Parts: sequence; structure tokens; C-alpha cells
Amino acid sequence: MTSVLPFKPATTPARVSWEEYQRLDTASPVRLEYVNGQIYAMAGSSRSHNRISGNVFARLHSALRGKKCEPFTTDMKLRVQLGLEDFGYYPDVMVVCDKKDRHERYCVSPTVLFEVLSKSTRRTDQGEKLKAYQQIESLEVYVMIEQVTQRAYIHRRSNNWWPEIIEGADAMLTLDEIEVRLTFADIYDRVDWAAEETEA
Repeated sequence: MTSVLPFKPATTPARVSWEEYQRLDTASPVRLEYVNGQIYAMAGSSRSHNRISGNVFARLHSALRGKKCEPFTTDMKLRVQLGLEDFGYYPDVMVVCDKKDRHERYCVSPTVLFEVLSKSTRRTDQGEKLKAYQQIESLEVYVMIEQVTQRAYIHRRSNNWWPEIIEGADAMLTLDEIEVRLTFADIYDRVDWAAEETEA
């Protein structure tokens, strides 16, 4: 998911610090994202969006059990610091392999990031976040998963971030970077395609 709704408490200045954002995010009934001094409330996600991100996390959690890499769901924040710019995002799923990345409230060194695309998130996920994520030194793979059709876009550092596209019910997402393979049958398990066609 991504930030799409402006969040402007009456006492919040035009530009807020990371520390103030942390305080507001902790107190907020909805998750807030931070884009270089501006705060945005995250829109709610659909049932299919939850199913897809939940399926990805569940498969990763099982595949990575006992290994150094650990998956996190959208409740764990990602902090991206690019020079003087600072960002706080909530990826749908992320995998962290750096044992030194131990902050309780957010991660800074992901190896793999996943976003599930939807009408409200597509532009940010494919634009702003793609650019920001590519600057994370630890990141090896950024995966964007379509919600209304069985398709994924994989951006790898090893391929100069050029997108790979895989699609179809029999497709498999191979992540050699963390030694995991995810079938589309698993990723899209229980998705109601009739409902998605209506939504599309």
C-alpha cells in the first residue's frame, strides 16, 4: 500500500521532523507514511490486496524459518534516508537479512520489497517508491504484484533494475537472492477473480 490521503493535524507544521512523525504515527488510528517532511494517511486495502500480501508473507515466513533472512508484513515500517531526504513507508511485505538492522519500530536494510498494486497505489509504487527503493544499498529485489490479474514486475539490482515480467496461473517467482521460490498458485490463493473483474 501507499500514502494517498493528506494527514494534517491542526498542530502539525508544514514540515515535520522524523521524530515528530514517529510520535504522530504511533498515536494515529491509521498508518501514516512520511515523504521528506510531509505526512500522509494510508488508504485502506481491499480483501484481495490483503489476501495477496498475506499469502506472500505466509510463504516467505515458512520458507525462511531458521534462516538469517526474516519477512515482515505491512505493520513494520521502512525508513529510507537519501542524503538530506527522509522517507517512512509501509511496504506490503519486506525481507530483511541484515542482523544489525534491529530497530524496534522500523527497518533500514531490506533485501527484498513487495508492493501489491491497486488503483490507489499504482502511481506511487511504480514511480516515487521505485526511485526511492533503488537507492537503498541493501536492496536486491523490488517486486510489484498485480491485484486484478496474475502478473508481477521484478526489478533486480543485478539487472540494473530493468523490469522482468512474469504472468499466468503457472508462473513462478524465483528469488535466488534469498533462495526462495513463490508460485502464483500460492501468491493468488483464494483471490476472487470475479470480484476483481468487476473492480477492474
